[in-house]
Amino acid sequence: MFKVIKKQGRARRGVFTCAHGGEVQTPVFMNVGTQAAIKGGVSALDLKEELGTQIELSNTYHLHLRPGDDVVRQLGGLHKFMRWDGPILTDSGGFQVFSLAGLRKISEEGVTFASHLDGHRIFMGPEESMRIQSNLGSDIAMAFDECVENPAAYAYSRASCERTTRWLYRCKEELTRLNSLPGTVNPQQMLFGINQGCTFDDLRIEHMKAIAKLDLDGYAIGGLAVGEPTEEMYRIIESVEPYMPQDKPRYLMGVGTPENILEAVHRGVDLFDCVMPARNARHAHVFTWSGHRNMLNSKYAKDTAPLDEACDCPTCRRHSRAYIHHLFKAGEMLAMRLCVMHNLYFYNTLMEKIRAHLDDGTFEAFYSENVGRLDRRI
Repeated sequence: MFKVIKKQGRARRGVFTCAHGGEVQTPVFMNVGTQAAIKGGVSALDLKEELGTQIELSNTYHLHLRPGDDVVRQLGGLHKFMRWDGPILTDSGGFQVFSLAGLRKISEEGVTFASHLDGHRIFMGPEESMRIQSNLGSDIAMAFDECVENPAAYAYSRASCERTTRWLYRCKEELTRLNSLPGTVNPQQMLFGINQGCTFDDLRIEHMKAIAKLDLDGYAIGGLAVGEPTEEMYRIIESVEPYMPQDKPRYLMGVGTPENILEAVHRGVDLFDCVMPARNARHAHVFTWSGHRNMLNSKYAKDTAPLDEACDCPTCRRHSRAYIHHLFKAGEMLAMRLCVMHNLYFYNTLMEKIRAHLDDGTFEAFYSENVGRLDRRI
């Protein structure tokens, strides 16, 4: 269940409830633990106790390969497996259709993959994706879709949208069946549909109108942040947003930088996920309220200040830029853990500040103050 409790322009302050974790305050950033862990040595307990995480995201395709969704089911579902008691969203595996382009074949029934681990053939269609996600027991299951590469031919993009719509009907039917079965890990599992259409406004709008008819639990904008210019992404959000149900959460998949998030909230988006904060952190790039820093830079070798003097994360409370710089130079794994924790805390705090400014009616001022600052290099 989702409720918009306040608006400022298109920006929305909301709350929705899941089977696990009670109420989720939106806008929210979902911390990405692809294989039931945050890369960089961060555990579910860290997310809950130190970093202010509300929702964790894991990947259907990767968990299907290992340890196997049947194993996770036997162990009581993904929440028990990774010891996370908050909401979990699972991606459908559809993005792997895009990212493993050289290893797959698409048909009306679904997609045949070659495993990136050992090359064995895997078939996944809407029903298979729903069954895997049901075994995992996530709170939100994402519909199985095709993420079309950019740029793409108009005719192919239209045909792909139509197939994704047909797949969505199959997803809804199968998840409804699975939720009704005795012994289902999470019989309250919700389904989000995904809007596609590449960078063609008319296809995006037509597809959004079509999938809105299914009255799903939420809707995502997919197929963006895959190489198109940032301004095109913003244009697509503006085109699609008026046709997204007002009473359902809106999720922008795979986005993005702090400023991308501010811009998307400004345009009416509620949920976000991205590997960027953890991935950048593992390569010594940290986000701060003044911009982002490269901790490999020699100017930090004797700098006793924290990563961000305006940050209260565990890393900034306890360690200096000089120490972090040394850890990266020495190849110590602790460097990655400390910076991943900082970046996730920064993203979660950014969302907390956005929500507070929406509550106070001052979001526009906060947006104007930070756009142009958060993504700059310092």
